[in-house]
Amino acid sequence: MEVTYIYHSSFLVETGQCYYLFDYEKGTLPRLDVAKPIFVLTSHNHHDHYNPAVFSILKEMGMEKIQAILSDDITPPQGTSPLRTEPCKEYTLCLGQKLTTYRSTDQGVAFLIEEDEGLIYHAGDLNDWVWEGEEPSYNEQMTRDYRRQIDALSRKLNGRKLDCAFVVLDPRQEKDYDRGMLYFLNQVKADKVYPMHYWEKPQIITQFLQEHPQYKEVIYEI
Repeated sequence: MEVTYIYHSSFLVETGQCYYLFDYEKGTLPRLDVAKPIFVLTSHNHHDHYNPAVFSILKEMGMEKIQAILSDDITPPQGTSPLRTEPCKEYTLCLGQKLTTYRSTDQGVAFLIEEDEGLIYHAGDLNDWVWEGEEPSYNEQMTRDYRRQIDALSRKLNGRKLDCAFVVLDPRQEKDYDRGMLYFLNQVKADKVYPMHYWEKPQIITQFLQEHPQYKEVIYEI
């Protein structure tokens, strides 16, 4: 399983049978094997997670086996026949992979893919979005909602380890930037966790590892 960081919350995962492209906004894609299928997964319609031009970009690269998997808040582009996903549902993809969705604490869904080579998780905007200055009741409800979804993911995994996970680490949350990441790491086993959604400030990953050095073997420092 090979992972390529594209931009912001977008990553490309290549397995023996296919590609998975998550939350493409912009950025240069590597050379792709046109014989392989590619699954384009988009967690929600925010501009920093979805660019409908991705389908024309892939076609220009020679990719013909394109399967769109879009959250149900996205209007599908003409010429696509996407799988439209809802929160807290399970689906079977065309190569036999299992897809489970989780309810975002912002908009749309998070994705769990179970395939022959392992387990892949992409959070989308599922995060503990606690903000200084918000009403305490809002922040408390946010934390409950976030933990409910991560606990559901943990139960689904039932002790299995994720091969790769893409999880929010957003410096805009200031002192609370690590809340979502820490709860995730405490509840879910993963071989490698890729921080994302850090708004071109990768130094937040270095800060996280300085403050939580016990995760140096797990966190991928971009």
